[in-house]
Amino acid sequence: MSNNLVADVHDLKTRLEWGQPGFTIVDVRDRHTYNHGHITGAIPIPLDNLASRAKSSLHTKRHIYIYGENDEQSAQAAQVLRASGFVEVAEIQGGLSAWKTAGGATEGVGA
Repeated sequence: MSNNLVADVHDLKTRLEWGQPGFTIVDVRDRHTYNHGHITGAIPIPLDNLASRAKSSLHTKRHIYIYGENDEQSAQAAQVLRASGFVEVAEIQGGLSAWKTAGGATEGVGA
């Protein structure tokens, strides 16, 4: 089975609405972009710091949903996490814009 999971925003939104715990959403964009608007509950870990901060900031057993500026950055971030020993990593396809289109909750200055 491939670990290259791509998460559909509608599935993730449903999980959140049903209150299913046990997962973390990670935003790997830079801090300024994160502050301007992000998925509600997402934690900011810029891609440059991801390898060094992942082990101390995230639980390896939890499902992790990740997104960046674009799908390429999300894929790169997912690769970094998998290399650090995280197994359940899914990229949020379309990132923040897809999330907003699906009606997902956002927070931040421009949200």
